[in-house]
Amino acid sequence: MLDAYRLDEKKKVLLKNFDPEDTAGFASKDEVEESFAKLKDELVDIQERLFASKTNGVLILFQGMDCSGKDGVVKKVLAGLNPQGFRAESFKQPTGDEAAHDFLWRAHKVTPPKGYIVSFNRSYYEDVLITRVHGRIDKETAATRLKQIQHFEKMLADNGTTIIKIFLHISPEFQLKKINERMEIPEKRWKFDPSDLREREFWDEYTKAYEAVFKATGTKTNPWHIVPANNRWFRDYLVLKIIVSALNKLKLEYPQVEFEPHPRQEG
Repeated sequence: MLDAYRLDEKKKVLLKNFDPEDTAGFASKDEVEESFAKLKDELVDIQERLFASKTNGVLILFQGMDCSGKDGVVKKVLAGLNPQGFRAESFKQPTGDEAAHDFLWRAHKVTPPKGYIVSFNRSYYEDVLITRVHGRIDKETAATRLKQIQHFEKMLADNGTTIIKIFLHISPEFQLKKINERMEIPEKRWKFDPSDLREREFWDEYTKAYEAVFKATGTKTNPWHIVPANNRWFRDYLVLKIIVSALNKLKLEYPQVEFEPHPRQEG
């Protein structure tokens, strides 16, 4: 099932070939509810072994158009993890200090140490997406940065970081529906940003920029996953399944103790 959503070869990718309404044949949330609960329990168990073993770090990277649900999927899928071993990072416009360094600096300093899981809401990929779409960098600079990203991710992987890259794929119609909800529903109005409407005008440009990202940085070691996200319940289920599948490949074990423990005797 997961192979249909995995991009692990350097080849041209067209997002129009991925249906944001896709649910892999499941008709409703009810059909995946039991499996989702079991996967959540499995993730909690894996995190405990990850934290105890201190052999790997895990970086879960979420990208997507505005309203694709990056915050929501972190809440739904990663809720329940032990906060001692989990951290969520969000990348906005660079600060003055961040802009004074290379574009990977602010991300590198918050990547996960061994034993920890870190999620990125947006990431260093913004520096080849929004910057390219709005003409802040040219095609040659974008190509150079994509090579640097590939080398950066390889370096992280070679040093024990498992990188799980997820693109939350929505349709422009679904995005407009969510923007309208933000404007109309009082409890969601705080989420509305007028720039969301302006950015909609660049949908096609963002699509092409993402397709260039997938072609340049989808590799066997660090693949991309295109997750249909119009149906939130399927989005959450598929993301959780991708994460658990990736972490199971690490074959994590509790460390062996170097002494033979003996129960304490009273009296």
